[in-house]
Amino acid sequence: MSDTTQTSLESLIEAEKKAIQLFSEIEKQNLIQKGKSEEELSQEIYELANKLFGTTRHWHSRIVRAGINTLLPYYENPPLLRLQEDDILFLDLGPIFQEWEADLGRTYVIGNNPKKLKLKNDVERIWNECRNWYLEEVEKNNQITGAQLYQKATELANQNGWEFGGEIAGHIVGQFPHEQLSQEDKMLSIHSENNFSMQTKDKNGNPRNWILEIHLVDRELGIGGFYEQLLTKNYQ
Repeated sequence: MSDTTQTSLESLIEAEKKAIQLFSEIEKQNLIQKGKSEEELSQEIYELANKLFGTTRHWHSRIVRAGINTLLPYYENPPLLRLQEDDILFLDLGPIFQEWEADLGRTYVIGNNPKKLKLKNDVERIWNECRNWYLEEVEKNNQITGAQLYQKATELANQNGWEFGGEIAGHIVGQFPHEQLSQEDKMLSIHSENNFSMQTKDKNGNPRNWILEIHLVDRELGIGGFYEQLLTKNYQ
């Protein structure tokens, strides 16, 4: 691994550690409360990130989805909801720390609904299983395509009784703003139509860094769960 590659990954890991700290503070300060609107919670998170780290920029919209809105992927723009008693919600945040992008997603349950708690646990476990599969295949020098990893994510979802809820299972991440292609080009997403190796280097000859995201849904129950972070070895 070159010095440039190592520095990029280390910078992304440090940015993600700060994002993890932000999520911890969200929990510690009990910001997730029934009766609060998705918009109110999003604004409180923005203010908390500014207070903790002086962070005012987020490279993508702060996503707070509760209830039926948890069925919907990133690009949807549903009517705002209020958090209910016995609710499920997820956060998808993309704060920028010292010009490096973080992208972290977590699921929360208000109450003790067993199906919702199972979804919260499953989405994290399946993320780890998918990450481990990818790393093991790469270690064998296999050239894993975005389509292959997307298929693995959907298979794990189905095997555990869920539907995979997203059109993608992740994307690249980097120094802000990261490498961009046209929306029709799927090469930079973990997408069913991305038949390029995820180990393909960028235009500067450096390896790309990836975010893995898992979105599980049960459309009959009207619930979804979400989990995402860097697709790398466990460093915590």
